[in-house]
Amino acid sequence: MAKSLFHGRSDSLPSRSHPLMSKLDDYICRLRASEATSTSSTSIAHKLNGLPDLHDCIDKLLLLPLIQQALAREKNGKCVDELLDGSLQLLDLCNSAKDTLLQIKEYTLELQSTIRRRQGGENGLATEVRKYLTSGKLAKKAIQKALTNLKGLENKYSFSCTDSSNEIATLVTLLREVQTITLCVLKSFLSFISGQKAESKPSHWSLISKLMLHKRVASDEEETQENEFVMVDDSLKSLVGCKTACKYDNFMLMQNVQGHLKNMEMCIQDLENGSHSLFRRMIKTRDSLLNILNL
Repeated sequence: MAKSLFHGRSDSLPSRSHPLMSKLDDYICRLRASEATSTSSTSIAHKLNGLPDLHDCIDKLLLLPLIQQALAREKNGKCVDELLDGSLQLLDLCNSAKDTLLQIKEYTLELQSTIRRRQGGENGLATEVRKYLTSGKLAKKAIQKALTNLKGLENKYSFSCTDSSNEIATLVTLLREVQTITLCVLKSFLSFISGQKAESKPSHWSLISKLMLHKRVASDEEETQENEFVMVDDSLKSLVGCKTACKYDNFMLMQNVQGHLKNMEMCIQDLENGSHSLFRRMIKTRDSLLNILNL
């Protein structure tokens, strides 16, 4: 756990009783504990909203003269170089996740507008739905590429800081722990919005039943975590694939599409707020490191 990071620290660095260290300990423990919680949009948004506070605490830590002096002395060391490199890569990853979410938001708003106007009649609507699904596939491919690249970034956090003083090694370990937590949250974030799910081809009536089942309340012991992005895709595919001429069936499918799009819109808003706040805070942390290292 995070508490082990404070053992054996040099007297030249802030002690564990320092207010900043206590806050860091608390934030790290809370975020680490949340890793075992659900992967619902609410849970991921909560984690995203907690990261800026963690990075703000790191920012304040980097303002301490003793910390700045210790890092400046080792600015050409492997540990510090790896720390800065990790910070820059995480910033790029966060920016990519933020931009991808913005693209999905734009596609969603455009589709909602088309559904409301019903431009081009039913055929026109089907064309817009297919365009949305195609755009979504492109976004998912970009996310999968980013997730693949994460493996290389994760490996960088496994190196041992053995070429620096004990105080620098301890400090770098602490900062790297923050980067690791940030990486884990961003990975969950990207995985969630990619909404990967095995496709199936049930009959029309089973599609209706499946959509209705989403409205049930799961028990506390067997709660199913619904992914708003997956549910929108499923409902749109059901709408486009519906071959029946029954107006009631079409109406029910359209109602489900609109309901899932509305839920996803609110989900995107929560995730967008958290990712934007995190990105701004990570920029500040990057600038603080660059300033200390005179880069």
